[in-house]
Amino acid sequence: MNKRSFKYAWVLDKLKAERERGITIDIALWKFETTKYYCTVIDAPGHRDFIKNMITGTSQADCAVLIIDSTTGGFEAGISKDGQTREHALLAFTLGVKQMICCCNKMDATTPKYSKSRYEEIVKEVSSYLKKVGYNPDKIPFVPISGFEGDNMIERSTNLDWYKGPTLLDALDQINEPKRPSDKPLRLPLQDVYKIGGIGTVPVGRVETGVIKPGMVVTFGPSGLTTEVKSVEMHHEALTEALPGDNVGFNVKNVAVKDLKRGYVASNSKDDPAKGAASFTSQVIIMNHPGQIGNGYAPVLDCHTSHIAVKFSEILTKIDRRSGKEIEKEPKFLKNGDAGMVKMLPTKPMVVETFAEYPPLGRFAVRDMRQTVAVGVIKSVDKKDPTGAKVTKAAVKKGAK
Repeated sequence: MNKRSFKYAWVLDKLKAERERGITIDIALWKFETTKYYCTVIDAPGHRDFIKNMITGTSQADCAVLIIDSTTGGFEAGISKDGQTREHALLAFTLGVKQMICCCNKMDATTPKYSKSRYEEIVKEVSSYLKKVGYNPDKIPFVPISGFEGDNMIERSTNLDWYKGPTLLDALDQINEPKRPSDKPLRLPLQDVYKIGGIGTVPVGRVETGVIKPGMVVTFGPSGLTTEVKSVEMHHEALTEALPGDNVGFNVKNVAVKDLKRGYVASNSKDDPAKGAASFTSQVIIMNHPGQIGNGYAPVLDCHTSHIAVKFSEILTKIDRRSGKEIEKEPKFLKNGDAGMVKMLPTKPMVVETFAEYPPLGRFAVRDMRQTVAVGVIKSVDKKDPTGAKVTKAAVKKGAK
């Protein structure tokens, strides 16, 4: 346990591999309460290999807590051109996480300790970057903390008496209550699927839109598998219905674990059921690509919980990123800083939706060479009906009632 800077992360680090490397790998769901909210920490891992977990994690978050290393060298590395602080902030904004809290961490290890001038320098630099990304830094609290010593995490610290703002816990209490789109049709991207002895198959994920309840007949896109929901639970309690924002497990009848995968999307079979996309058109912004991107480019798309290679089949237009106006038709290439409309073809069946109808399923990050090379939103989807989709006995019985 000599990894001094990982004291608080230790609570979340459950996997042995993570413990040995001293980094947070899979998205740990960890709960605590403030006076106002039940909080679920989706511990989006701050380590380059794990950005794809971060992408699926951030797309479920109501507020991003950006942890900044305040030490000499640590901050500079994070905010450098290819640093993690920058990439995480950009992803959070692109993936629709509107609210942010910045924590200037490791204040116990600045020179001198708990340095006010270091804090001010960081606030100034990070604010200017966050503004470029699209956030309004005036609305973002910058909380100086030491995760290791516990300063300003829960209670005000005398070591930081020059700071008059909220503690981390206070800042979490002050976030605006997120609006939940419960009146839309159900979309619940699967994060995992478990087989639980004596219960059966239990898919797990966050309700993004609509509601899910026991007795409902759900269709999983893109396969079209249709079955009945037996029970829904959250935090080990049975629910009569789950609403947007709820991270739930639900038990389905007559379905084998192998029939469902992460990235599949549960939907109400009677209300705009989710289908696979034959192709879709997106507005993308290229941000970290060393060369140029032309027709035929085939990177990986991270959209909600799915992680699938897609082909840029046609670059339709190049557009001005500020105004959204078309600059050029059918450009040969897009390069860093360019924005364009692109027709994309998934290499495997995948569910996506337009950003206008289902925002959480309509934004994505483009990954290549182990980094995020572009981000985008989906403007239109050409959906296809599944062939030979399995409908379980439970669903048939339910439908006949």
